[in-house]
Amino acid sequence: SKILFAKFIDNEPDAAARLSLAPTRTLIKLERLRHTADEPFALEICYLCADDFPGLLEAPLGRDSLFATLERNYDVRLGYADEEIDATAADPRTAELLNVPRRDPLLRIRQVIYSTKGQPIIYVLGIYRSDRHNFVIRRFR
Repeated sequence: SKILFAKFIDNEPDAAARLSLAPTRTLIKLERLRHTADEPFALEICYLCADDFPGLLEAPLGRDSLFATLERNYDVRLGYADEEIDATAADPRTAELLNVPRRDPLLRIRQVIYSTKGQPIIYVLGIYRSDRHNFVIRRFR
C-alpha cells in the first residue's frame, strides 16, 4: 500500500454517520493506493473515530496491516462487515491513480466494519479496477 493521505478531518458527515457518530466528530481519514504485481488495483479510503485511536497516524500503516494494528495496539477485535457493492465510473483523479481511462467502469465497495461487540469501527470506501482482476470475497470472524 502507498499512503496518499493520512490526517484528522472534521468535515465528512457521511462517513461520521456510517460510523454512528455526530456529523462534526473528528475522524481519521486514511487514503491508500493498493498495488499487486507493481500495478495499482484499488483506491481505499478508511475512516475511523479519532478519539478511539490516538496515535494511529504515527503507526507504520504503509507497511503493516491496518486490521492487525487495530487488534494489536488497540485491542479491537473485528467481527463482521456490512457491504454495499455497485459500479461507478472513474473520475479524473481516480483514473490517474489507477492508471485507467476516465469514465472506465470500476467496482465500488462501501463497508462498515464492526467489532465483535457490534460497534462500528471502520468505514471503508474502496474503488477497484475491474479490467484485470476477479474478486472473490470471503469473510471470516
